[in-house]
Amino acid sequence: MSAEPYHLLFLTDRSPRHQQAAVEAAPVAVTVTLLRNPERAQILELLPAMDFLITERAGIIDAEMIAAGKRLRLIQRLGSLTYDIDGAAAQQRGIPVCYWPIEGCILVAEHMIMQLLALVKRLPEVKALVERAGEWNRPARRTDENTFAYNWSGRTDIGGIYGQTVGILGFGEIGAEVARRLHGFRPQQVLYYKRHRLPIVTETELGITYASKEEIITQSNFLCNLLPFSRETELYLNRALFMRMKPAAVLVSCGSGSTIHEVDLAAALQTGQLGGAALDTYEWEPVSSTNPLVRLAHDPSMNILLTPHTAAGALPKGHIGGRSEDYTNIVRLLNGEPLLYRCR
Repeated sequence: MSAEPYHLLFLTDRSPRHQQAAVEAAPVAVTVTLLRNPERAQILELLPAMDFLITERAGIIDAEMIAAGKRLRLIQRLGSLTYDIDGAAAQQRGIPVCYWPIEGCILVAEHMIMQLLALVKRLPEVKALVERAGEWNRPARRTDENTFAYNWSGRTDIGGIYGQTVGILGFGEIGAEVARRLHGFRPQQVLYYKRHRLPIVTETELGITYASKEEIITQSNFLCNLLPFSRETELYLNRALFMRMKPAAVLVSCGSGSTIHEVDLAAALQTGQLGGAALDTYEWEPVSSTNPLVRLAHDPSMNILLTPHTAAGALPKGHIGGRSEDYTNIVRLLNGEPLLYRCR
């Protein structure tokens, strides 16, 4: 790699802590200008001096911006959604466009699928049933190809994702990864809500249908909460919302813990309004033993699965998501190696 300094414009909407990690992980030969939610005019002013552009949850990269980047050699989106980058304009200029999978988002999506399956299969309860071996009032028989005792515990409330409606509140990179993984389970429909609707081509690609928040709340058999924290979303999932959900619907959450009113959720579970809940985040962390959901989870029949904010995986202490990987394609380009995850 040449010792010549290269210039990178890095656009993000993430917190100062994540910004610092991103800057510190940059290659030595690359000078990073990192902006959080900048004005369009500022981006256009800076682009002529930039060799690379990385965008992370940062909005549209249109033809005018691409034309302003006289020196651009690479445009990369952190994440898998590239619908808001004008790929045709980049291709016309000969500028490669790549996406870069975000490992943490993928791991959270996997965790959310696990939550869904655990609840619809009533994993907390059926696991406890097997652990009560010897308490069944029926003789045991050795199983072979003609002898078995299907559903010997007599369960009547175990189902699946197949043919059901899944709703996703808060649809970003994690939501997209959840939708991709749901496809193989063949739900009846996957509804999503975000402030700005996705293009039809992206909805078709992901197999999702745009809906209002109210439609998602009232129509979903499985409600997936991925809402971030804001004044608008604080304790948004409360008694009033739970009462509008389908009877026996289940809630799974990897969004901000403070978007859920935990006392109201516990009450909805106790009354049977909801059929189960799985949470990875909480209003107060570490979670307290006095949390009403923790107390309810001791009863396997309540169908509650609580995990200690581990959906994104167990990273080394002090580590924030492997930010050096963000620059892999820049290093590969400077070394004359093929780019990864190229989409244009």
